[in-house]
Amino acid sequence: MTYATDRIEEEVAYLAYHFHWGLDDILDLEHADRRAYVAQSAALVERAEGKQ
Repeated sequence: MTYATDRIEEEVAYLAYHFHWGLDDILDLEHADRRAYVAQSAALVERAEGKQ
C-alpha cells in the first residue's frame, strides 16, 4: 500500500505552517507520528476557533 503524494503534501504544508518545521524534519517523521501531529494541531486550531 502506498500513501498518496497529494496527502503527504497536505500534511507537510499543514505542519510547516502551524509548527514552522522544515521539510526534512517533517518527512523524517514516521507516518503515524506525522498523522498524530496533524490531528493534534487540528484539534488546537478547532479549540482556538471555538469549535469544540
